[in-house]
Amino acid sequence: MAKIIDDTSRTFDEFLLLPGLSEKVHVPSNVSLKTPLARGPVGSPRRSLNIPLVSAAMQSVSGSELSIALARKGGAGFIFCSQGIESQVAMVEQVKEHKAGFVVSDTNLKPSDPLRQAVALRKATGHSTIAITHDGTGHGTFAGLLMSDDFWEFKDDLDTPIERYYRPLSSLTWAPAGVSLTEATELLWKNKIKCLPVLEEDGRLSSLVFRKDYFDHHLFPDELTDDKKRLVVGAAVNTHDYRERVSALVEAGVDMLCFDSSDGYSAWQREGIEYTKAQCGDSVIVGGGNVVSREGFRYLADAGCDFIKVGIGGGSICITRGQKGIGRGQASAVFEVAAARDEYAKETGIYVPICSDGGLSNDTHIIIALALGADFVMMGKYFAMTAESPTPTIRHRGSLYKPYWGEGSARARNWQRYGTGGSMKFEEGVDAFVPFSGPLSDKVEITTAKLKSTMCNIGALSLAEFQNKAQLTLVSPMTFVEGGTSGVEQLDRHSIDEERA
Repeated sequence: MAKIIDDTSRTFDEFLLLPGLSEKVHVPSNVSLKTPLARGPVGSPRRSLNIPLVSAAMQSVSGSELSIALARKGGAGFIFCSQGIESQVAMVEQVKEHKAGFVVSDTNLKPSDPLRQAVALRKATGHSTIAITHDGTGHGTFAGLLMSDDFWEFKDDLDTPIERYYRPLSSLTWAPAGVSLTEATELLWKNKIKCLPVLEEDGRLSSLVFRKDYFDHHLFPDELTDDKKRLVVGAAVNTHDYRERVSALVEAGVDMLCFDSSDGYSAWQREGIEYTKAQCGDSVIVGGGNVVSREGFRYLADAGCDFIKVGIGGGSICITRGQKGIGRGQASAVFEVAAARDEYAKETGIYVPICSDGGLSNDTHIIIALALGADFVMMGKYFAMTAESPTPTIRHRGSLYKPYWGEGSARARNWQRYGTGGSMKFEEGVDAFVPFSGPLSDKVEITTAKLKSTMCNIGALSLAEFQNKAQLTLVSPMTFVEGGTSGVEQLDRHSIDEERA
């Protein structure tokens, strides 16, 4: 006979935080958002995030560009696994190579190519510097550089070969392979140049070092890097080809792996986690999930998981609950799993961080999730809306949107995530569009500013203190009415100014 749990499945919308005492020290500039990312002795995590935000391992969310942008802000991206191993590895390598300062050129042409190819390549990649090599590859024999100010697109003859316009090696400052990043930066500064080619002994192009990367480093003080000062990046794996995929991703330099499954409370996932931990030890972080119960957490924690994702069916494009009747309100799931994490820590002395995945529609939800015990949150729609997500920006009825689809949708064709044996007989996700929200950096800054402000209201300077001090109250539907605007009209000020004029 079925067991009925005496519990209401609650969502983040059903809670509000009560303010605590704010002392004079409680100002946003004193707040730290650093949070545990991997298991370790209580109070000593093996690795931490600088902000509690990671991106979902989804085709329409986490490409290399978004992962770079998020790591610069202190979070981390998880490159999706619903693609071939080689293409996933390439994305990971792009992130790792970016922060190393020595960028492998992905924008290349031959001297004999017509100028119009340079125009097309520049528009396709957004890169203003094109490496010219004899075979048109990123590691071919280096001939020179074609910069954005070397030609005029609407004045010069675009059928003319590039060799008439590019800057030859003889006129450029360059450095030999093996040069340190500090030495390369000095050459950029002393010679007042934007790009420094780094060449192998035989003249082949090794990499490029850009002046803008030096300035970027100072613009992003919270960027998340490894011990070699490269950006941190994660990648998802499934329970079907993980043996081949894990080894390839580790060789590419991935920092974190996470088993991507709608339901992680399974023998297949435990087997995959135990295998990966045995192969990698503590050199790579291994996450698992998703779970929604105390038992699910304990099962994966005992398997050796470094962090555990919480949530089933709460995503904006996830329809698992409606299709299969499986899931739990995200607030209830996070609260119970957080309690299980704390029990586990008391018993074993080991703290296993948890990640709230799904059910986060706004910044307030993020704040409530962290207050209820999540160490960090994973989001799809939030990041899919940004300029850096992999999908194109489209215009519809005067507004900008970006395509967004679930890994359980037919478009993703990610049957591995759902264990359907090589085909999808029904969907657990939808294919939709979300409003374009602009650069990731701007969005994350607003979110973290709100979070820090709330923590000050509670009287907390760290996320651990925030969770310990948080007091939450259940709300009624009328609470939302009371908390909104009432008795006022919000008019377009621009229109008012026009009428006034």
